[in-house]
Amino acid sequence: MAKVSISLDAELVVEVMVLAGVGSPQDAVEAVVRDYIERAHRTEARIDVQDDRRRHTDPPSMSPEQG
Repeated sequence: MAKVSISLDAELVVEVMVLAGVGSPQDAVEAVVRDYIERAHRTEARIDVQDDRRRHTDPPSMSPEQG
């Protein structure tokens, strides 16, 4: 896998390390990025399920009084 080098504010990285409970700046930032990607995939999956439910349910029928 290709590697990318970036510069980040040291305070930001230290905070991520503390929150992630990781001792290495590289591991902490990688954990945050992986978590972000996993959350995005879960969100996409929930949206797909909701869309499928909407597609497979009949639209509400209108009574003669409503139409």
